[in-house]
Amino acid sequence: MTNLYSKARSGFRQKFAACLAIATIGVSLSAFALGVRVPNQDPEAVGRANAFVATADNPSAIYYNPAGITQLPGLNAQVSSLAYLGIYADYDSPSGQRVENEHEFLPVPAIHLTYTPDKSRFSFGLGVYAPFGLAMKWPDDAPFRTTGIEGSLDYITINPVVAFKLHETLSLAIGPTFNLSRVDLKRGIGLVPGDTFRFKGDDVDYGFTAGVLWQPHPKWSFGLSYRSASKLDYDGTGNAQPEPIFPGSFNSSASLDFPQIAIAGVSFRPTPDWNIEFDVDWADWNTVDRINITGVGTIPLNWQSSFFYQFGMTRYLQNGWYVSAGYFFSENSTDTSLYNPIIADTDLHVGTVGVGRKGEHWNWAVAFELIAGPWTAASNANDPTVAGKYRLFSPALSASVGYHF
Repeated sequence: MTNLYSKARSGFRQKFAACLAIATIGVSLSAFALGVRVPNQDPEAVGRANAFVATADNPSAIYYNPAGITQLPGLNAQVSSLAYLGIYADYDSPSGQRVENEHEFLPVPAIHLTYTPDKSRFSFGLGVYAPFGLAMKWPDDAPFRTTGIEGSLDYITINPVVAFKLHETLSLAIGPTFNLSRVDLKRGIGLVPGDTFRFKGDDVDYGFTAGVLWQPHPKWSFGLSYRSASKLDYDGTGNAQPEPIFPGSFNSSASLDFPQIAIAGVSFRPTPDWNIEFDVDWADWNTVDRINITGVGTIPLNWQSSFFYQFGMTRYLQNGWYVSAGYFFSENSTDTSLYNPIIADTDLHVGTVGVGRKGEHWNWAVAFELIAGPWTAASNANDPTVAGKYRLFSPALSASVGYHF
């Protein structure tokens, strides 16, 4: 009798775990859309709204356009960090209830190294940076707690590149990417007060980046960069609390896709003192139409490809000083009828300013940006408690220091 009870209980726990896995992967549906892009990798670029693919003249070119490293003679090193000074998300329910998220301070560091041997057409680079990331936390008593309470995504890319100056005006580059990622998602179950389900997993995947830089005239420069899609099969554990009502820890996994990205831009330099650039950045979220859950099933998605439109300018001053300003618009990429509060993915307006100095050996830059989105009406076909209006606001500060050996 005891054995039969144990087998029945074990079977229940396994089925319950599978159901929770399906439900919890649903938490991440919006958590992997445009809102987890981290396009800000260098304050010199950030100061001009990341309109940098056709300029790409410092070591962070490894991220923006690796072909640009052919412009950097000798050995160069740069360390930078972006800090979101707080991600402020608000929710207004149809009944007028206001809920605010727990504000997060998020540092995003990056390291870039380049080397161009003397009189060589080849240049080499190594970048370590975070092209994606997420951190959002709502109060445990939020009305939509059964859809999502907390989510975080760490995604680090190690990116060696090789660039070749095919002609004095034309450079090409390519390099592999080694992507290391970890995800942590939490939601309420909704059966007893304080109940939660949490999924943690990690994985490694591979891809590549490529770039083209064409400078046919001193006043004009054209850039194109490409990042391949990647697929992460997160192996980890699910944990349902409290026990013994729920089954505690069990093995769980999820398969998530990240999109291919293409950026094209043109830089106009009317005089040596000015650089004006416009870029279009495309992310192919449209290919991410479902989430595969090993041994459980799939969840359909309804994401769409989206764009950044980036415009920036830099004024070069005496003694290596420069100032920059810019604006970019980020399109929403998720369906507002399948909204998830873990990621505030809405249309966003971003304004930026920056200042820096390039010396014989030392370089530095600082930039500030404001990210804001309008109130957006959203709902979720699987959870009526999500219905309402959402808004996002975040100031960010970035800084870098570099050295030319």
